[in-house]
Amino acid sequence: MRNFRRLRIDWSSFDWRSLGRGWPADLRVAARFFTCLPLGGESETGHDAVASGLRAWPLVGLVVGLFGGFAYAVASRLGLAPIPSALLALLMTVCTTGAFHEDGLADFADGLGGRDLEHRLAIMRDGRIGAFGAIALLFSLGLRAGALAQIASPGAVCAALAAAAAASRGLAPILALTLMPARPDGLGVMLDALRQETVVAAVAVGTLAVLLILGLGAGLVALALGLAGVAAIGTLAQQRLGGYTGDVLGAAQQVAEIVILLAAAIFS
Repeated sequence: MRNFRRLRIDWSSFDWRSLGRGWPADLRVAARFFTCLPLGGESETGHDAVASGLRAWPLVGLVVGLFGGFAYAVASRLGLAPIPSALLALLMTVCTTGAFHEDGLADFADGLGGRDLEHRLAIMRDGRIGAFGAIALLFSLGLRAGALAQIASPGAVCAALAAAAAASRGLAPILALTLMPARPDGLGVMLDALRQETVVAAVAVGTLAVLLILGLGAGLVALALGLAGVAAIGTLAQQRLGGYTGDVLGAAQQVAEIVILLAAAIFS
């Protein structure tokens, strides 16, 4: 198996000026690549465009979370109880992203059961869902819906969804900087040349979002749990796959979002 890359930012070569350039274009690329929003125009799928656009992933997540919060508020206003309102909120987020990240979680969970590396990667590329994938989705939706139902207040639910969706998408790209691609094609290779500035920007935006929305205490706990979740997925991916794929990033995002929502529920 390939080794972990060392997560070390070379501050001496860090391009600080790049942090302030190109955000509109990166946001457009990220929104087109990671959502089903009818934005018009053709999606940029080049390696450089997708890799650069990853820094805007937390901003896209923020919008996705707000959509889910709006759905919860409408459902609650119509008289629905917290559980069905929470499920409708998650349905809205899934429809907005096309279940992009849920699909990654299911494929990764199914792949973990493979007998060897080649078999695991083949399972993850198979479009059919297996028992492990179905169970992973069940727990993902169930835990998130339960957390939102415990928070209950529409305003607080909207805040929690926005914070979790943004922060989880800011933390997941860390794996693309610390692991090697597990296969010679796919999203993992598209992100193999990911610049350190891109990852730092993504983490910074996600961190800022969760701290501003949840507050310092709850935000720090949520970030710590989110990082632990991403690290757990990264460790599994390294042990079972020898690196990361797009599905691994999707699984990391889902796990981080789950634990951040659970933290928000604890502090609600």
